[in-house]
Amino acid sequence: MFHRGEVVELEITDFAFGGRGIAKIPTEDGHYIVFVDNAFPGQLVKAKIDTKRKRHAEAKLLEILRRSDVEKVGEYQEISGGPYIFVPVEIQEEYKKKSTLEVFSRISGIRDLDAKFDEFISSPDHYFYRNKMEYSFSCIEHDLETNEEKDEAFALGFKRRGTWWKVESLNKPSGMFDEQWETVLKEVREYLFATGLPAWHPPKKKGFFRHIVVRKSFEQDQLLINMVTSSEGLEKFDEEKFAEFLVSKLGNRLAGFQHTINDNVADRAKIENGRWRLVYGEPKVIEKLLGLNFEISMESFFQTNPKSAEQLYNKALDYVFEENVPEGKVVMDLFCGTGTIGQIVSTRQANVEIVGVDIVEEAIEDAKRNAKRNGIEGIKFYAADVGKFLKEHPEYINTISTVILDPPRAGIAPKTLQKTIDLGAENIVYISCNPSTQARDTDALRQAGYELEKLSFVDQFPHTGHIESIAKFKRKAI
Repeated sequence: MFHRGEVVELEITDFAFGGRGIAKIPTEDGHYIVFVDNAFPGQLVKAKIDTKRKRHAEAKLLEILRRSDVEKVGEYQEISGGPYIFVPVEIQEEYKKKSTLEVFSRISGIRDLDAKFDEFISSPDHYFYRNKMEYSFSCIEHDLETNEEKDEAFALGFKRRGTWWKVESLNKPSGMFDEQWETVLKEVREYLFATGLPAWHPPKKKGFFRHIVVRKSFEQDQLLINMVTSSEGLEKFDEEKFAEFLVSKLGNRLAGFQHTINDNVADRAKIENGRWRLVYGEPKVIEKLLGLNFEISMESFFQTNPKSAEQLYNKALDYVFEENVPEGKVVMDLFCGTGTIGQIVSTRQANVEIVGVDIVEEAIEDAKRNAKRNGIEGIKFYAADVGKFLKEHPEYINTISTVILDPPRAGIAPKTLQKTIDLGAENIVYISCNPSTQARDTDALRQAGYELEKLSFVDQFPHTGHIESIAKFKRKAI
């Protein structure tokens, strides 16, 4: 039917979980299915076959040749990270809910899922909701006006769909991140181009300007900016003068500017990969979630859509506290990271003992610092492996009322899930950024005697295929 690497035109007729458009090719044996990342029903697309199987193939979207009838092209510049920016939000949500319920039911084995579904929670803000954005430089530019590739250019924006070497310059706001910053980004590009220093050349792995990473505090309405460069031509770059330029454009909204020098040829902008210097202001901003303050630096992990995260945490806490936690019982936050959920739990019911556990010691130190800053007592944090925790702390055996799980996107490893089950909690509240892995774990939890009581979806990332889910499980009486 197709071969790997082939570029084809496809009519998208349906939508699958995770933001994948479906094309159906008639054959003598029925339809051959092609899943196309980030495509939408009604579009005619150009796509590149990435994986080929007997009954289906997977493809990467290269170009939209014809828009869907439901799309309304607006004022924003479409970027690869916001493929559905022109699809009305209510239609996005309709497709997300339907496709996620279907995949959850199929993987978990729960056929009456509609009876357990609680609610679909929309993002409070549908535009400009992100608090972090990463922009790439490249001397290979995809010109949006001519639809052609330009060499020896100076592009600053986002990678072209299906490529890692060329960038589409952002000339107007994407609708995803801070509007003022993305409005002045064109001037930032022009200023840096005038320095005479080159943009990064991804294939040759040389050049000077590599990335700009920006974090935003909605609470302070301020931006923290990190410029990532190589050291090639460093002596020609006046970072103090560039800081003055940023202040002239952003004024008091500029919380801090730091310059990272990263000579690692891997295409990553992470600050820990290089040495950095604070050129202006502060190296951190403060964000507020449900009345609590959290200190955020460039390398901190923090919820990308904080206003939506508040709704997600509120729903999770509704599940934790549907009935009061009995005296002497504990709420345990596994994979607690920097302790956000545990601290928020402490605001709901007084005199509840909260225990946060994470294997990353640095995260636990941050959690302790955050709790101290917020004046929260009655919460304990442990840097420990889940499986060894009860052996090291037998005082918690048979005392756990609820375990809160918020694992990484890959879900919970089977052995770790079994260790979680062995904790013997009466309830499990499971927050997931990937409902398909949560559905897989739901099947294992049901076999271990936990029944799914409620399930909600949270749309933290409008204009993308991503969706988060929260499930409440209760241990069945023996």
